[in-house]
Amino acid sequence: MTRLRPAAKNCLGTTKDRIAMSMQGKVVVITGSNTGIGLETAVGVASQGATTVLACRNPAKAEAAKQEVVRRTWNDDVHVVVLDLADLASVRKAGDEILSRWDRLDVLVNNAGGTWSQRHVTVQGFEYTMGVSHFGHFSLTRQLLGRLLASAPARLIAVTSVGHRFAAKGMRFDDLQSEEGYQAMEVYCRAKLANVLFVRELARRFDPRALTANAVHPGWVRSRFGMDGDLSGVNGLGIRLMRPFQISPRRGARTSVFLATSPDVAGQSGKYWVRSKPRRPGRQAEDEAAALRLWDDSERLLAGAGFPVDPVGA
Repeated sequence: MTRLRPAAKNCLGTTKDRIAMSMQGKVVVITGSNTGIGLETAVGVASQGATTVLACRNPAKAEAAKQEVVRRTWNDDVHVVVLDLADLASVRKAGDEILSRWDRLDVLVNNAGGTWSQRHVTVQGFEYTMGVSHFGHFSLTRQLLGRLLASAPARLIAVTSVGHRFAAKGMRFDDLQSEEGYQAMEVYCRAKLANVLFVRELARRFDPRALTANAVHPGWVRSRFGMDGDLSGVNGLGIRLMRPFQISPRRGARTSVFLATSPDVAGQSGKYWVRSKPRRPGRQAEDEAAALRLWDDSERLLAGAGFPVDPVGA
């Protein structure tokens, strides 16, 4: 049984604010939610009564995060699903588990991501940064798309970055796997551009009364991003030196929580949000032809890896 916390303040404001945006009876899935922005997003939606699903790679860390969410929100309707976005077999298994355990899905928050100094590949051979940040989420979203549409009005939120603006050469469709040269931050920026383009194409394909899709730049957040040996050399040093100037994960999660819960954004789709306000994304992110090509190429590449996506919305 869900227990609601007595009057208290959190990142959303007063208890009155939370009641006005109640999420009771709604199911929210958040990827990469054992720490940082994802964890604070989970706290934000759980505090409003949502059934909150932490979809994470590490089961032990996810269980610890679950206990923290319950402790901070007094909502014990919090669950863990094991999800490794670097393995499409794990993605499919996680999607199957979500579909079997819950008969509705109101919000999917594609939050997980990262960047790595050295090029390496996922289980199916995709370049890792793009594989985790885009292909894994593309596969999961397509598997859950039918359930989202059946739960209309539903919402999808993709956590991106202002870094998408610095993907100067766009998606580089001739080398999506960065086989012809690998620069960590350039690849990261392209992966974040892919997040925005995916949202744009979802918004084009679906009636916003049924499904909205929006991208979020959370700000420069003091999370575990790049801190677990993922980045080395100059990039790793830079991340560490700038940590004192970064905002807290709780502040970074505010826009994700706002888009997941607020009635004020109902029907708003295909937008890029910063500090809970729509902003114009980078020029490359407004390329409708690139958004369509990324969708088609993603379908083709996943099928070639033995994981064809659900045809809903094709």
